[in-house]
Amino acid sequence: MRLRSLAAVAALGVATVALTACGPSVPRADPRGAQPPVSDVDTASPTMGQEAGARANPPARTGLGSPGTSASPTPRTTPPAGRDTGNPAGRVAVPAAARAVDTSKPTRTVGNGTAASCTSAAVVRAVAAGGIITFDCGPDPVTIRMTATAKVRNANGPKVVLDGGGKVTLSGQGKRRILYMNTCDPLQGWTTSHCNDQDHPQLTVQNLTFTGGDATGQRIDGGGGGAIFVRGGRFKVVNSRFVDNRCDRTGPDLGGAAIRVLDQHDDQPVYVVNSTFTGGSCANGGALSSIGVSWVVLNSVLRDNVAVGNGANPARSGTPGGGSGGAIYCDGNTFSVRIAGTVIEGNDAKEGGGAIFFVSNDRTGTLRIENSTLRRNPSHGFQTFPGIFYLGSGKPTFASSTIR
Repeated sequence: MRLRSLAAVAALGVATVALTACGPSVPRADPRGAQPPVSDVDTASPTMGQEAGARANPPARTGLGSPGTSASPTPRTTPPAGRDTGNPAGRVAVPAAARAVDTSKPTRTVGNGTAASCTSAAVVRAVAAGGIITFDCGPDPVTIRMTATAKVRNANGPKVVLDGGGKVTLSGQGKRRILYMNTCDPLQGWTTSHCNDQDHPQLTVQNLTFTGGDATGQRIDGGGGGAIFVRGGRFKVVNSRFVDNRCDRTGPDLGGAAIRVLDQHDDQPVYVVNSTFTGGSCANGGALSSIGVSWVVLNSVLRDNVAVGNGANPARSGTPGGGSGGAIYCDGNTFSVRIAGTVIEGNDAKEGGGAIFFVSNDRTGTLRIENSTLRRNPSHGFQTFPGIFYLGSGKPTFASSTIR
């Protein structure tokens, strides 16, 4: 569903908009049975999960940092972003709006050529100042251990671009969310009277790795978004990696171990291009989660993410809710999801949609999967196709894809 701004929030001085519009999405359906693969345009037949769910579901400055110890050039356990991201076999055309931003003329640079100069404080200051941000941390890959969440100031920009050059990892150290943008949060400055639908800031992250982000206990606007939380403006991800991020383990509609998005200007989609999501864990959406937001996921990989909640949405009596969308959790009214040139495998949902949970409450939303492979994504409670729980407009569209 769409969120609407509340003028009273400004007076309170804190973001208190409640996410109540998701409504009854999915009661627990019967356990899934054996199902055949779905290949090319074969949409297969709905299983008991869909039938039960449908019956019960009602309506350039440099050196911003000073020498410190938060950056480390020590060997990494994962390749730096930009070198091993996305699906190399994915060759789906990427529209201009989804491509990386030119950062050859940065507004500001984090670091002055050494790993020690690339500190958490420098990242926080740069993100708050806005503009095109690059990193100069020396010749080797570097991990910046974030000691505070970097927050976008809504009056700065309008573009905010973080480009790690394929060598920078931002780590939440398993203690905090890494990056936050919220146009409806008065603490970050209100810049329009329609915070849910303004066209700025326009946030892009590219050629970066995000790891160890954890939004547990962060419940502003419903919580979620272990690595990145976004509400409003525009957002896209290019050539980036998200590894081992977390958010709360329970909640019927909370999600997004890597990324949580609420609202985008003019209902335009979030683009995720040539990126990889692994090891995420949250109540719902082990990688991506949204309410009323469209997505275009191109030439990417979502692997080994889990939705660990219990009780689905709405939560069954006696349960805290959650457990849907092992990789992707999308709820709301009118929105679309397009998955193309992408591999989604090895994800797991304790309830529904081991790969994708998609519920359009007013049944206007659409799901399209093309030139993609979805495999080994168990749904332990309910599904309508292998690894997918879908309630939307008609059936999903499968084109030149394997779903098994």
